[in-house]
Amino acid sequence: MKKDLFGEECGKSACKEEQLSGGPLAFRMRPRVLDEFVGQGHILGEGKLLRRLIFSDRLTSLIFYGPPGSGKTTLAHVISNMTSAAPRTFDTSGAVPQHLKHCGTEFRTLNAVTSNVQEIRKILDEAKQRKRYEAHRTILFIDEIHRFNKAQQDVLMPEVESGVIILIGATTHNPSFAVNGPLLSRSVIFELQPLTEEDLIKIIRQALQDKERGLGQRQVLITEGALIHLAKNACGDARRALIALEIGVLSTPPDSSGNIHFDEKVAEESIQKKIVHYDHDEDYHYDTASAFIKSMRGSDPDAAVYWLAKMLYAGEDPRFIARRIVILASEDVGNADPQALVIATSAMQSLEFVGMPEARIILAQAVVYLSMAPKSNASYMALEAATADIKEGKTQEVPQHLRDASYRGAKSMGHGQGYQYAHNGQDHFVIQDYLGVSKEYYVPTELGYEKKMAERLQELKRRKSEMQKGAQ
Repeated sequence: MKKDLFGEECGKSACKEEQLSGGPLAFRMRPRVLDEFVGQGHILGEGKLLRRLIFSDRLTSLIFYGPPGSGKTTLAHVISNMTSAAPRTFDTSGAVPQHLKHCGTEFRTLNAVTSNVQEIRKILDEAKQRKRYEAHRTILFIDEIHRFNKAQQDVLMPEVESGVIILIGATTHNPSFAVNGPLLSRSVIFELQPLTEEDLIKIIRQALQDKERGLGQRQVLITEGALIHLAKNACGDARRALIALEIGVLSTPPDSSGNIHFDEKVAEESIQKKIVHYDHDEDYHYDTASAFIKSMRGSDPDAAVYWLAKMLYAGEDPRFIARRIVILASEDVGNADPQALVIATSAMQSLEFVGMPEARIILAQAVVYLSMAPKSNASYMALEAATADIKEGKTQEVPQHLRDASYRGAKSMGHGQGYQYAHNGQDHFVIQDYLGVSKEYYVPTELGYEKKMAERLQELKRRKSEMQKGAQ
């Protein structure tokens, strides 16, 4: 008897009956064909490779790699419903083509956590017999394939190589490290992304409207805030969103009219995460970001970490936070601690490399460092002062001796004439006019490393004055 994707033996009609009548909402709402599938447009969009492979029925071995709830097992389920033994012409409308409605492909499934070599060999032997006597293919779906050790993966190699089976492996681990090289080289890897909030909202709405498999027969009145809260805190996992939705609906008694009121409070309890009043493009967003920046500028690490935690908890884009940290490192810390900008940019790059949720630790380290660093906005104020002069029309022409003299004819116009190469002077310093007027924009503070820069600047000014007196 053929097994379903959860390893239970059942025929197609029995499996369909089970999906319609029982099981959790996430199982009942599992897409059957591509037009029911939400998300992963980068691999399933019109004209994309995986879509073409499915509809042309020219599957090769595949590895689906992505986080939980992104649709790896669901894609295997869709393929099991839509593949046949003989490829023909096809369209990509999303519905099951006529030539795919009979299934000449056997679909078997294993979970690498509970399976062993003996079970693998039994399936492979059956697949060889099926191909030899029935000319039918076998698609073998292995969930959590990274759990198989090297020896178990090697057992699959001969049949994958000869085409006896088409392997579909699903893993949350990077297949470059979790799957054997020879097996990997014979497979096409598709990386699935976490579902977006928009994807999850669409999935939740489908479940609420579907009267056959979902909750459409119940009168559920869900608020927009509750919908957004479920989608935001499902962390890209459709299963988690649907589990929370079902818990909330089944645990909330209807009113006298039979309506089930699914509000923000129900959403909080269902997904076990408190709603923080925070928007992403209005007052709460800007007010919280302002408090965050001003706390770091004001050298209060406790307040800065609190506002950081609130933004992250509420689902703020960590890239936005990282950008604000980098800006503050230059604008408010500046040369009082040049290392601050290094740490801030490192945190921003590490965020992309590590990803959430671990990257929040890196952001916290950068926030504490910048909060405790000595502060100087001297560079920023110098830029502002120079910009103000330019806006007021006090623009300066480039002195002749500083102009580019590298192109033909430049020297005949006097460009570069009289320029002194600084490295030829004592201590790599010469007296030379670099602006054309006497103007002071940069006024360093006496804090942190900038104190050394102030001392250096004063020394250069002193030497310049002495050299000018000597020249006279």
